[in-house]
Amino acid sequence: MTTKRDYYEILGVSRDARDSEIKSKYRKLAMKFHPDRNPDDKAAEEQFKEAAEAYEVLRDPQKRSIYDQYGHQGLEGQGFSGFGGFDDIFSSFGDIFEDFFGFGSGRRSSGRGRRGNDLRYDMKLSFMEAAFGTETQIDVEKLANCPSCGGSGCASGTYPEACPHCGGSGQISRSQGFFTVRTTCPHCRGNGRIITHPCDNCQGGGKVRVTKKVSVKIPAGVDNGSRLRLSGEGGAGENGGPPGDLYVFIHVSPHEFFERHNAVDVVCQIPISFIQAALGDKVRVPTLQGEKTLVIPKGTQPGEIFRFHGEGIPSLKNGRRGDQIIQVDVKTPTNLSRKQEALLRDFAKLEEGKFTNKLKNILKGSQAGAAR
Repeated sequence: MTTKRDYYEILGVSRDARDSEIKSKYRKLAMKFHPDRNPDDKAAEEQFKEAAEAYEVLRDPQKRSIYDQYGHQGLEGQGFSGFGGFDDIFSSFGDIFEDFFGFGSGRRSSGRGRRGNDLRYDMKLSFMEAAFGTETQIDVEKLANCPSCGGSGCASGTYPEACPHCGGSGQISRSQGFFTVRTTCPHCRGNGRIITHPCDNCQGGGKVRVTKKVSVKIPAGVDNGSRLRLSGEGGAGENGGPPGDLYVFIHVSPHEFFERHNAVDVVCQIPISFIQAALGDKVRVPTLQGEKTLVIPKGTQPGEIFRFHGEGIPSLKNGRRGDQIIQVDVKTPTNLSRKQEALLRDFAKLEEGKFTNKLKNILKGSQAGAAR
């Protein structure tokens, strides 16, 4: 036999009390016995749980009708046996506690402030902008709190109301035999509150789509795939939650002359004539910051590598610049004049036999090795 007290007696209301009176009485008891106001008080904890159980039944028309006819045993036969603990209570009444006291319980799950969505922006940079950095403004489309209602979704002078379908708990309880199954309320989507007088500007959504200009400072040395995070520039949060972040993904356009190597080095190729390669010369070579003289030594071979130290791209880690790597491309002349051709033939006669004899020696060595 049950020893539970009468729910009407617990809340101090008559059996024909209206919902508003039941809610008001529960508010007073909840304020009086709230565990945050009565730390380590077991008696207050039990009275807090008892009042919550009474309110859970009497605010629900179906449970109240069963209780009025059959008492506690009738509810137990439908699978209702009260709350398991504080977490269960705050999960069901979280939004109601905010309405009563102006603060959350710290244990509730519905109506909790949620962080806004993170956003992505793809930015295309020139090779030079990536190398030396830049500062620019971008247009970001996002959802922001409605300026008319401040994000509440309510018309001026109105406030969200407890969802009549779930009683403000954000959950619907259904009895299945001896068990009670709770699911998210489909009418308020688990928020526990609904907007009866929506804001005209956002139609109750609390958010409007805006285009905001955002300043972005690109550090020197970014590369393809670099990602910048702009804190708080994402979508607006829910229920007072913080905004998300904006992530800027970098895409660097190729350069007509320079290529990037090992993040900080730049590679380029310069054409020289075979005369310059043979006799040596001084040539002007483009760098990231202008031109610089490169000394071509006598006898330079095709594909030979030279360096300008410190003329590369700054490191994102320490700011030190890499090198400029220069590869020479020795060009063979075409469309020679008769005089040029005659001079080259004279030169060839002077060189006659050098390369032929070298080849013969190589062949002799190969043949000797094969004979063994």
